[in-house]
Amino acid sequence: MTNLADDIADALNISPPVGGIPKRLFDLTCAIAMLIVFAPLMLIILVSIRATERGPVLFRHQRIGFNGRPFYCLKFRSMAIDAQARLDGLLRDSPEAREEWANTRKLRNDPRITPIGQFLRTTSLDELPQIINVLRGDMSVVGPRPVMADELAHYVPNDIEYRMARPGITGLWQVSGRSDTTYAERVNLDVRYVREWSAGLDLQILLKTVAVVMRQQGSR
Repeated sequence: MTNLADDIADALNISPPVGGIPKRLFDLTCAIAMLIVFAPLMLIILVSIRATERGPVLFRHQRIGFNGRPFYCLKFRSMAIDAQARLDGLLRDSPEAREEWANTRKLRNDPRITPIGQFLRTTSLDELPQIINVLRGDMSVVGPRPVMADELAHYVPNDIEYRMARPGITGLWQVSGRSDTTYAERVNLDVRYVREWSAGLDLQILLKTVAVVMRQQGSR
């Protein structure tokens, strides 16, 4: 929950998020519909994770949202509970993995991901809890990638554009290759989305997202 200081800061913010009120109404409509449709599937995933893995079902990770405000982005947990130790060990022992991580912030053979987590990531089902983020106003259905604070350095000098929008469950990068794109390409796609936003672009991205997820294009 936001505190009074955050609410006052938001009220004084002279520039609304990209898309303004129409985009927010669209987000709420889509999020409510998605929650109704996917609630049974989300319950199945929750029970499956609980039955096969130790630890929490949801993964909460701090990301940067509109106007630079941090928020906790929700996902179904797809990594082992000792994920950070596994990553640290791999990056320490493998120069190839260190280079891949430095260039893309992702790993093709990620030792942190659980078997059920691999399925959730491949099908993008791990992102369903972000519907809650949309309802809370942290995210949009369509928008830039939700990034961590240290990733904003990659956006300079265009980090201002990133802060102008709510991050999205899906976005231009997801329909442009996803994990097959370089980090620089992802940044450029986010900046392009903010600069060229329109309701038509959001609809186009949503339709393409369905096709990308069905083909499991660029997912890993």
